Amino acid sequence: MERYISVVVPNYNMEATIGKCLEAAFASDYQNFEVIVIDDHSSDNSLEIIREFPCVLVCLDSRSGTSTARNRGAEAARGDVIFFTDADCLLKKDTLSIINRTLSGLGPQTVVGGTYSPISFDRTFFSTFQSVFVNYSETKNANCPDYIAAHAMIIDVGTFRKSGGFPEKFMPILEDVEFSHRLRRAGCALIMNPAIQVRHIFNFSLWKSLRNAFRKTMYWSMYSLQNKDVFTDSGSASTELKTNVFSFFLNALFAALFLLTGKTGFLYILPVVYFVNIMINRRFLKLFHETEGISFAVPALLYYTLLYPVPIGAGSLKGIVNHFFNNRE
Repeated sequence: MERYISVVVPNYNMEATIGKCLEAAFASDYQNFEVIVIDDHSSDNSLEIIREFPCVLVCLDSRSGTSTARNRGAEAARGDVIFFTDADCLLKKDTLSIINRTLSGLGPQTVVGGTYSPISFDRTFFSTFQSVFVNYSETKNANCPDYIAAHAMIIDVGTFRKSGGFPEKFMPILEDVEFSHRLRRAGCALIMNPAIQVRHIFNFSLWKSLRNAFRKTMYWSMYSLQNKDVFTDSGSASTELKTNVFSFFLNALFAALFLLTGKTGFLYILPVVYFVNIMINRRFLKLFHETEGISFAVPALLYYTLLYPVPIGAGSLKGIVNHFFNNRE
């Protein structure tokens, strides 16, 4: 059975990537689909690029946010199912075919997720690091993920419309996490198929990677405190990442104690803590090697364990402060 798939893509000032996104979508080996682009009142050249493709274009009268754009796209969908993705994501040639096969035998109450390919579109170090990180984090609990990310979310059109859609008054990010949690509470099942992949265009530098880690962690902390699930193994907020950050700051504490006291015993603890962290993260670190080989895996390991925890820790602290400040009576 070939389902009619509505590919819904929100766009805001993404002229640098929207053309590549639509070109990849229309190069699909699957034929029974439509592409709906919702332009969130862009001020760049996006509209001219979008109009070059045979997609349905919905233009919002004012800047309304990604959640509103996705919801308006779902309203316009004519398909049996909706595939949400982003304007900086590129479908693979067989992505829609894999989606159709995955849905065989599944009921309308099952929401299916895909993920980023391990190798990003722009194969720079920091972009590939992030792509591997997201791919691993989102797929390691494929049978029972905590959430489905909106860069590759497949949902029955009727189920979506009954759900109330993405929250339109929410944080700037994590609306797909809130939506997933709400779907589960309503009785929907969430599953991941790691074979459903899109290639993400990150264009990450060192600074962009660190800034992204800080920003996302800040909002994750705020949402997790509000949702009372701080210690949940939740996708990008994984047990492995939390262990990595805890290990980094624990070792920083022992190093500081050595400097303050001169007792070498504190130094002997450092490699033990680091080794335990490596063991807990070993499956994730193995994916670095499988993706780009040893020349990538070694610097990725060093970046992940010795620098990446800094913006994560800072973002967590900022999120905690924001949460308690926003909830003061």
